[in-house]
Amino acid sequence: MINVKVLEELCEAGETVDVALLEGRGVVRNTALGLKVLGEGELSKKLEVKAAKFSASAKQKIEAAGGTAVEC
Repeated sequence: MINVKVLEELCEAGETVDVALLEGRGVVRNTALGLKVLGEGELSKKLEVKAAKFSASAKQKIEAAGGTAVEC
């Protein structure tokens, strides 16, 4: 699980964020469980976020910042 506030801190605008990227940056350790994005914090950067699940507030914040939330 990861909150949008962590995406704000770790990612650059325009990036595609997935479990592999976050694992490479040392944020996610167990990729077998898939990634769930939660809505705590704010997001101001346009990101394409690929995850197994999104909370409703996380999806809303990603889309409000101009990004996309892709369930995969």
